[in-house]
Parts: sequence; C-alpha cells; structure tokens
Amino acid sequence: MQSIYAVRSNHIPKLDTGSAEKIIQKQFDQTISLFTYLVWFLTEVARYAETDAKQRGSKHLPTKEDLEVAVKISGNELLWRILESDLYKEGLKQHRPDRIDSKDWIRKIYQNLTESSEYALYNTQMLRDKKQEREILEFIFQSLMLANEDFTDFVEDSFNNWDDDADMLRLLVIHFLQKPGVFKLSEMVGKEKFKFGLDLLVTTEEKLEQLEELIKPKLRNWDAERLAQLDLILLQMGVAEFLYFETIPPKVTINEYIDLAKEYSTQQSGQFVNGILDSVRKELESQERLHKVNYRK
Repeated sequence: MQSIYAVRSNHIPKLDTGSAEKIIQKQFDQTISLFTYLVWFLTEVARYAETDAKQRGSKHLPTKEDLEVAVKISGNELLWRILESDLYKEGLKQHRPDRIDSKDWIRKIYQNLTESSEYALYNTQMLRDKKQEREILEFIFQSLMLANEDFTDFVEDSFNNWDDDADMLRLLVIHFLQKPGVFKLSEMVGKEKFKFGLDLLVTTEEKLEQLEELIKPKLRNWDAERLAQLDLILLQMGVAEFLYFETIPPKVTINEYIDLAKEYSTQQSGQFVNGILDSVRKELESQERLHKVNYRK
C-alpha cells in the first residue's frame, strides 16, 4: 500500500520489476533498520550499568552507594548472546544505530531501570537464571522504552516508519529475545513474503485498467476523483488479490483490507471498503471468475 502510494505520488509512468523491487526493498530496509536500533538501544541501556559504576566510583569523594552500584545486568547472559552474535554485528555494521545521538535517552531509561522494583529484585538473585535474564531485558524494552511516550516520540523523529511498524516490531523484538540464536535479521522478511509484496505491487499497477473497470460501477454516487486516495489503492489491491492470487481466500482478502482501511484512512473507510469489495466479490463469483485453490488442501 505504501509503495503504491509512493509510486503514484512520484508520478512514475511505468513500473518495471526492477524498480518495484527497489521500492519494496526500501520499505523492508526501513523496518529492519528500526528493529536494529531498538535492539541496540536495549543493549546499551543494560551495558550502561558499568558506565554508571565507573563514573560514580571515580568521584573525588564517592559515597558507599557510589561504590556499590549493581553491575549484574552488564553480564546478563542473554545480553552477551546478542552482542556476540555475528548476525547482530552485521546489522550494526549495515544500519549504524549509533549514528543517532541517543546518549541522554540511554541514561534516562537506565535511571528509570535503577529506580524500579523489578531491577532491585533482579539484583538480589545471586545465580543467573535464563528466565530472569530474559525477563529483565523484556521489562526494559516493554515497560521502560515502549511505555515511555517521550522516548517513542524521540524514536519517531528519527524513523518516519515508527507509527506503521511499532506494533509489529514489539512482537519481533520479544521473539528475538526469546530465540536470538535462530532469529536472522537478514531474513526478517522471508523470500516468500518479499515475492508476495513484489507481485502484488506489480500486478496492481499493471492491471489497473481491469481493476478500475470492476470498481468504478460499484461506486454509484461516489466521485472516484474525490475519494481518499488510500481507499482507492486498497480497493485496487483487494480486487487484484481476488483475480490474480489464487491461494488467498476472498474473505481473508476482505478482512485484511477492512483492517488496513480502518488503520490508515478515514473512520468510514472500513465500512466503505468492505461494501465495495464484497460487491465485486459477488459479481466475480456470479460470473465464475474467481478461481481459487482450495487452501485447506
């Protein structure tokens, strides 16, 4: 959807496969870059315990508290599994999250961590338990980073895809913390998903005339020129799935585009998209033009 919007906004006359692939890849790269930043920031917060201990211990007249700063989290076993991962190192090299000046926010989130009861409990445990090691990192990520609106505003200033990707990235980071050894940054968007996105983009643009022939009669009193551009794009994508993607059940298509319309367009868009797509579906079924594979088999 975003890629089609970009193509039309930039008035690209003809979309060949090579250009479409670059556009789709750019969208995915933005997501991977944001994912890398969030994981990097999380590791920097955990590692800041050593920095804090050194700074407080080097004071001219350090207090007892200055000399007893807890640094257990700096040796968190899950943290070091992440830091020593070749795939994570590759992500850092490619996306350079450190290019964003985050020092103040790393210190602020770390300070919030030290004031929490969860951190106090973590430091009372003498042994290292895998579950506790993971849970303290999840606590930093979900309760201190994502729950802090000022912090997420800061992230949004650096990543314009934050609003679109935030919910998905929360799940991806949690999944990564649970199984960092099998999670591959380079394969966060698999070949099958990439191909589907590319095919949908190219098909929607190449078959635009055929798609509009089915959509426009259904608009009745609606002026197609005055409709929200995203609504039209969603309708075109939905009908493209009806006609050219035989493994996607029509009901799945309709539900997906209702959700997209509600999320990205106007308050009335969900109902509007539902009505138009369902009307097109009934027409195609009556004409026996819906050729779907039985996906259950």
